[in-house]
Amino acid sequence: MALKLIVSAIFGLTVVQAAPSLVGRQSISTLTAAQVAAFKPYTHYASTAACKPANTLAWNCGANCNANPTFRPVASGGDGAITQFWYVGYDPTLRTVIVGYQGTDASKIIPLVTDADFFLTPLRSTLFPGLSSSIEVHDGFGDAQARSAASVLAAVKTAMSSNGATKVTIVGHSLGGAIALITSVYLPLHLPAGTTFRTVTYGMPRVGNKAFADYVDAHADVSHINNQDDIVPIVPGRFLGFAHPKGEKHIVNSNAWINCPGQDNTDSQCTIGYVPNIFAGDTGDHSGPYDGIIMGC
Repeated sequence: MALKLIVSAIFGLTVVQAAPSLVGRQSISTLTAAQVAAFKPYTHYASTAACKPANTLAWNCGANCNANPTFRPVASGGDGAITQFWYVGYDPTLRTVIVGYQGTDASKIIPLVTDADFFLTPLRSTLFPGLSSSIEVHDGFGDAQARSAASVLAAVKTAMSSNGATKVTIVGHSLGGAIALITSVYLPLHLPAGTTFRTVTYGMPRVGNKAFADYVDAHADVSHINNQDDIVPIVPGRFLGFAHPKGEKHIVNSNAWINCPGQDNTDSQCTIGYVPNIFAGDTGDHSGPYDGIIMGC
């Protein structure tokens, strides 16, 4: 409820989200049980990111770490307040480097203020060389990603070199999902050609403008998973210039996973249609469950 009141104040008590996108409704489908199950390792990895760096570096975090027992940690960092927790390592079973980012902790004021800081600003040219200045992101999210960018990149390079890896998977929940999405643009600019990338996020807010979403769609493989009536994925509003990239999977109240093609699909089974405004949502759905998994260490 507290988060709902904060979001209501920030967004001017806006009830109507925005006019439907030009894309309109697109065909949806329901994921099979096997397709849903394939996300489970990444869901555990995203949940693990809420754990303290000492625990992720030792891979000693209880059920989430136990769910991916072959993982080899390389580095971890952050303080959970100014800089979100992060960790990097290698999963030999999935044959990918994993990069995980901590989600929003509502008990800490800095992440909450970061979420409220919703101005759009170009990506930093020092971190994102060659990208058009028309590609803009929420400045709080951009700042959060920048704080650990160099350390994460160094750890990913080490993990790739040590394991002969050519695949990188980036995961995160909530604010961590926003950081993960920006990182999915950042890392390919600094890693060898031939590296493949995948990004899986949970309860992710909108991160950037339409130009950013278009760039992500053209250069990244993204799945962003939303749970039931969670309001976080509908903010910041489209009327403020924000847009989601394609790749939405929406878990409806029956626990079916719905594939929602395109950007901000307005179908009634996708998040925008399901949660038309902040008053129709439920912040209790933000942490899950995602196929039985509640986010948190």
